[in-house]
Amino acid sequence: MAFEFFRDRKHAGRALARKLAGHAERPDVIVLALPRGGTPVAHEVARALGAPLDLWMVRKLGIPWNEEYAMGAIASGGEQWLDEVIVRELGISPRSIDEVVERERRELERRERVYRGGRPAPRLRGRVAILVDDGLATGSTMRVAVRAARRQEPARVVVAVPVAAPEAVDLLRADADEVVCVHAPDPFLGVGRWYLDFSQTRDEEVCALLEDVDSRHAALSA
Repeated sequence: MAFEFFRDRKHAGRALARKLAGHAERPDVIVLALPRGGTPVAHEVARALGAPLDLWMVRKLGIPWNEEYAMGAIASGGEQWLDEVIVRELGISPRSIDEVVERERRELERRERVYRGGRPAPRLRGRVAILVDDGLATGSTMRVAVRAARRQEPARVVVAVPVAAPEAVDLLRADADEVVCVHAPDPFLGVGRWYLDFSQTRDEEVCALLEDVDSRHAALSA
């Protein structure tokens, strides 16, 4: 059956939620979005599963002359990963790496302040953590997200994305307990290639989606 494009991230999130139906209505499940693009996807997943939604803060480390080409990633809590092969082959200096890391760490801290508004980071110990993004190209950012999550000793770590490169799926299977992907096309051609609307997610939208799920859970527990 031929794959049909996702209309937008919300449409992709609903398709992904169907693949995750086995995790619905479980009290130990938490859905974690990789902002910004992963948040609309994760919002649909959390609504469908009846699970809380929070953020898992990760930033891609782009090579100095092309931010879209990843040489690694960082996460809140100090987790960092570098692709030593890329660094060596492209001759990226330690000073250049430090400059990129510092810039992305500042952005990570900014997003923590804007999105959380003083709320504490989620606690994952003993829970099923479902990490959601809008897609995987190299898988480097999600790989760091998984490693950072592991530090909190969750019961399981599930990686869930609407679309991914087949190589990225294989890579993540070595780190996560489960990888759920709606579509892994070959050739891949990039995450945005599989969305009709892949416009940038704004900070305001991230905050609004988090508040929507918070209010739903508050109403259910009232």
